[in-house]
Amino acid sequence: MAWHDYKKKIKRQFSEFLEIPGDVMLDLPKIVLFGNIKIFIENHRGIIEYTTEKVRVNVMEDEVAITGENLLLRNVLPDELCVEGKIKSISFL
Repeated sequence: MAWHDYKKKIKRQFSEFLEIPGDVMLDLPKIVLFGNIKIFIENHRGIIEYTTEKVRVNVMEDEVAITGENLLLRNVLPDELCVEGKIKSISFL
């Protein structure tokens, strides 16, 4: 087991023991979807790609890809962002 994986496992166990939400303790992204018109992403690490058809966002060690039509970034803050438009798919890459 790699050191990074071991560290993540310890944090997860500690989080469960103290009943602390995983998104806080493990720095996981929190994603909230409102129908297919709006998505909020908390704990992001930056925007990788932004077009009206695709938004890619860096989250922890992965990225979230949002595809759709007329996508628009709203409320871009250091750790939170909102994407509005007609959302067709969300995937983790």
